Amino acid sequence: MNIKKDDNVLVIAGRDRGKTGKIRQMLVDKDKAVVEGVNVVKRHTKPRSAQARQAGIVEKEAPVHVSNLALICPKCDKPTRVGHAFLPDGGKVRVCKRCGEQIG
Repeated sequence: MNIKKDDNVLVIAGRDRGKTGKIRQMLVDKDKAVVEGVNVVKRHTKPRSAQARQAGIVEKEAPVHVSNLALICPKCDKPTRVGHAFLPDGGKVRVCKRCGEQIG
């Protein structure tokens, strides 16, 4: 997958189009990511016995499919596609398609 946890991303499709945020969690098996402040939904929760969870309406972030996200390059601060390059020692790194700089 081209994006990873703690990357800054831009939402390019859906209700929250244009918002940016940091990836909190990656759901690799579902190709989804949880992004801070994006796709906030309300969940109606029941009270649970002997737990700190409150009953009522709770707002939480729902996962967004990775096809609706664009990585923001830390060097050029623009949304970009991600390429891959190989280092001389054989390691593989992510590369910004706009500026050509190494990401992370």
